Amino acid sequence: MPALRLEDGNRPLAGIPPARGGLFDGSIAHVAVVVPARNEAERIAPAIRAICRAAAQLRAARPGVDIGVVVVLDSCDDGTGEAVVDAASPAGCLSLLDVRLHSAGASRAAGIRAALTATTAAPERIWLANTDADSVVPPHWLCGQVELAEAGADAVLGTVEPNPNELDKGLLNAWAHRHRFAENHPHVFGANFGVRASHYLRVGGFEPVSLHEDRILAERLRRAGSAVVATDTLRVITSSRLHGRAPHGFAGYLRGLGEALAAPPDAAVATSAALDV
Repeated sequence: MPALRLEDGNRPLAGIPPARGGLFDGSIAHVAVVVPARNEAERIAPAIRAICRAAAQLRAARPGVDIGVVVVLDSCDDGTGEAVVDAASPAGCLSLLDVRLHSAGASRAAGIRAALTATTAAPERIWLANTDADSVVPPHWLCGQVELAEAGADAVLGTVEPNPNELDKGLLNAWAHRHRFAENHPHVFGANFGVRASHYLRVGGFEPVSLHEDRILAERLRRAGSAVVATDTLRVITSSRLHGRAPHGFAGYLRGLGEALAAPPDAAVATSAALDV
């Protein structure tokens, strides 16, 4: 799949029909999974295997729904692409997109543009499921998102839990204390973010930024009146590493939380208050 030129992330694409109108029933015809990756050769295999399991479950439950997976290789030079191919199910439906963007937001946007180019389905009937290269989705991840979409959701914000096998128990407990696993939770994670393509396009898609592209998009969707569902029914397990690709991303947050726990009481309170949850 060739690299695609990004358009202005703030501008809805010309020719996209307005979101939901008439007698449209909300049914999904195509699901596109988009995974940005930057030098993730050591971690991406479990992520790809989990996505393939979720795709197989959706295919079995809904044989009429097409599925495509786009892994966006952003400036990778460590064999991430080869690791993806080795881990992928032989059933196909997976594409690699090489880019040099150095941006999580731009990579997600490029992957979605590639996914939309590869299908003839109408944007209203395309569901965009986003996750990360160091995260493992549950087997019912895609089935659950499609069910929520067809029940009226225009976007689904799932929860994320650090891998408990990789994280100090004290740090894991501190993280859990600050994050509520429940329906209508307040969190936004790019590793567990689904959205109907028509609504994604209407608000301009992911911003070409290195951080918080997920929060920016969620806020735009809410302001535009999209039906945004925040659920804990599709929880994703993500890496607990303390040094990630984005300096102030999830790994940076965990690292800062650990530093707050290790600091003297007065300094710990100040550091904890400054953490962005």
